Amino acid sequence: MRFIPKEEKFFDHFEELAIKIEEGGKLFTEILDNFEHSEAKVSTLKEIEHEADGITHRIYEKMHKTFLTPFDREDIYALANKMDSILDMIEASAVRMYLYKVKKPADEIKELAIILNNAIAKVKMIVHGLRDKKNSKKILEACVEINTLENEADYILRQAMARLFEKEKDAIELIKWKEIFERIEEAVDVCEDVSNIVEGIVLKHG
Repeated sequence: MRFIPKEEKFFDHFEELAIKIEEGGKLFTEILDNFEHSEAKVSTLKEIEHEADGITHRIYEKMHKTFLTPFDREDIYALANKMDSILDMIEASAVRMYLYKVKKPADEIKELAIILNNAIAKVKMIVHGLRDKKNSKKILEACVEINTLENEADYILRQAMARLFEKEKDAIELIKWKEIFERIEEAVDVCEDVSNIVEGIVLKHG
């Protein structure tokens, strides 16, 4: 009942990467909840992102050294790349908030973080589900749910941008917040990219 019974190690690496992304997403929420004392957590988030990079590179190396891969090489590369990018966006958001000396995270940041963590949980589920063909239906349903979450994040971003341009008179502050909002929303976008790749894998091998 497996998609293609070859090279289980690929699945191990992808699952490990999904766990790292989840770890990073939860830490980002902790940073927002206690932002005044976030410096150490931002450093930890950078370490998690670095560990995820290592897993991603191991996937690339294994892809080049393996004759029979569990699914198409372009899908392996795209999936690893996009999963790694989720954590890149999370880390970039946290670092910018720290470097820009943000005093207090905006309410929309926290709303986006909740949506992001919900999307990450779905990403983890669909990636872990790839080992077994019987998970196809649940994976496809979760992919639709990730798309819905991305639409919600889009809406919050639009609302945040409207409020920002209406109320923020300092151009530099406006630019700072605009970049932070967009980075977090982009992380949700990349979750949807991951779901699209996984959906394609399931449909091709289903």
